[in-house]
Amino acid sequence: MITSGAVATGIANIAMDGTVLDTWFPAPQLSDEVVESSTHRLGAADLTPQLLRQVILDEDRRVEQVAVRTSIEDLSKPAVDPHDAYLRLHLLSHRLVKPHQLNTKGLYELLHVVAWTNKGPCLPDNFEQLRTHLRVRGLIHVYAIDRMPRMVDYVLPAGVRIAEAERVRLGAYLAPGTSVLREGFVSLNSGTLGPCKIEGRLSSGVVIGAHTKVGLSASIIAAHDDSGQRKPLTVGERCHIDIAAGTVGVSLGNDCIIDRSILIAPDTPIDVPAENRRIQAWEISGRNNMHFYHHPDHSAVCVRRTERPGNDEGAATFTQLADVPDELAG
Repeated sequence: MITSGAVATGIANIAMDGTVLDTWFPAPQLSDEVVESSTHRLGAADLTPQLLRQVILDEDRRVEQVAVRTSIEDLSKPAVDPHDAYLRLHLLSHRLVKPHQLNTKGLYELLHVVAWTNKGPCLPDNFEQLRTHLRVRGLIHVYAIDRMPRMVDYVLPAGVRIAEAERVRLGAYLAPGTSVLREGFVSLNSGTLGPCKIEGRLSSGVVIGAHTKVGLSASIIAAHDDSGQRKPLTVGERCHIDIAAGTVGVSLGNDCIIDRSILIAPDTPIDVPAENRRIQAWEISGRNNMHFYHHPDHSAVCVRRTERPGNDEGAATFTQLADVPDELAG
């Protein structure tokens, strides 16, 4: 986790009751010169002409658009307000920091439930009153009623393909060459470190390596710790998670395969036919060159070595590989 700070100028949508609906930061920056985390409003002299034109009172939405300057002293510390939270999400989606490099503890609770529309964010409680006013501008579409907005409404990273905008949240980190197909989903503080194909779900806290494919209806889900936060979960490079397969709380190394309809959890019994031995999935969490599959002679899921080049673990057995650090056992 990095300890540097960040600064950015943005436009915030603030409801008439003072609720911060969102904050858009077009050009966030990392900085080591921030002495205190804060957000303050800016005057006309502090803004570019482009930003100044966005400082308005939208009476139809009952929202004031204001210019703000947000500073974060230390990204390893929790966010202090909604502006701080939105800046952290922008840093991730702008690829300025990678997942798990900043503190997202309590971030979700700082964000308010918002009606996300094509006319801008609104408070959901009085939305039917607003709808009449907004219809004057044309047909109004409500995309979602949620705390988290779509990434593409705030950040459009270069070199990616997203088939369905609603399926990628602000705060996702998508490396160039990544494709998120129609049934794929990427949450905040998760994403890809290289070209990948995503047709399944990545929960918050999940990071996958380059050239990995997550199949249709597959799920990669990071487990929660005792405080309710997601534990980091990683999937290495060149892995293949087949249709309706997945892992919950078990990391994978490079060149791993999970066959169709197999779900791996830490306490999942795993048979190792080559050793006539049964282990639990957590014992080999994070290992390279694993192939999880069904065998007609075994009631449990089986695992074997994949025939991939670059297997740096040589002829080591799964019995030897099961001696892993205690932190992977959680």
